[in-house]
Amino acid sequence: MKKIALKVLKFLAFFAVGAFIFWLIYKDQDIERIKSVLKNDVNYLWIVISLIVGLLSHISRTLRWGLMIEPIGHKPRFVNTFMAVMVGYLMNMAFPRMGEISRCGVLSRYEKISFTKLVGTVVAERLVDMISLLILLAIVFFAQFGKMLDFIRRNPEMQEKLTSVFSSPYLIIGVIILVILLFVFRKAFKHTALFKKIIDILKNFKEGFISIRSIKRKGWFYFHSVFIWAMYYVMLYVIFFAFDFTRDLNPIAGLTTFVMASFGMVAPVQGGIGAWHFMAIEALSLYGVANENGVIFAFVAHGSMTVMIIILGIISLLALPFINRKKDILV
Repeated sequence: MKKIALKVLKFLAFFAVGAFIFWLIYKDQDIERIKSVLKNDVNYLWIVISLIVGLLSHISRTLRWGLMIEPIGHKPRFVNTFMAVMVGYLMNMAFPRMGEISRCGVLSRYEKISFTKLVGTVVAERLVDMISLLILLAIVFFAQFGKMLDFIRRNPEMQEKLTSVFSSPYLIIGVIILVILLFVFRKAFKHTALFKKIIDILKNFKEGFISIRSIKRKGWFYFHSVFIWAMYYVMLYVIFFAFDFTRDLNPIAGLTTFVMASFGMVAPVQGGIGAWHFMAIEALSLYGVANENGVIFAFVAHGSMTVMIIILGIISLLALPFINRKKDILV
């Protein structure tokens, strides 16, 4: 009961943070103008193209995950892997970072694969994604050095918060105490059932994590790793052509907006709500897009992506038991 209560509280806390940021962004906006722009001034053909491109990225991610699972002795069906990925995205809309655990649970359930090994592959996958995002950030930073400095100057609280977290005396003292306790009681701890269980989990985790080195078709792995992020970028950039106030911006402006908004998606709020909007609006403002136009762009771009994830996620969640029904009966 306590665990359920804590999960509910965690959900409400994260949602409240995202909703509050969203409210701050849109509270002073002219709602009637937003409705008018959405009704008369948006070329929705580009939104549809954006969603098709986004679907390609999800398919590519599914194929890449399949390549990472093969070295641990399994070759899951594409349909199960794809639906597991989409359920994961859906779960992230409820609980940040829950999606990674959820999709491993789904695939473990329907493909009879070790859950901890799957978690290892996902951690490896996220590491590759983080490296990819950092590479894109470096490209944007050097290509748009002046504009990035302008962004930092306009948002000094971001740098201050990061510095305060990593220099916190509570964090440092806590880490030191933990290291001391582990050292003092290391011999007694090694003989406990908990320690043995942790070791078993870590072994499975490690096997999944090092799957990158064992991938047989590394060329396809590298291709999908690039293709996924290229499609993410294109998915956002084509939406620029849906609006009069962004269609003339160049591709590097789209890349800057994409990278900065992606860091908003990393924020611990459901689906990046609020944080994604803020980062996208700030990025667009660097290129002269007025705030009242930026909020409309962010609303449409994030909203379309969210709707697609919700629809595909729910369809996947409902379809999985039926698709695997015969398989479950045989088992």
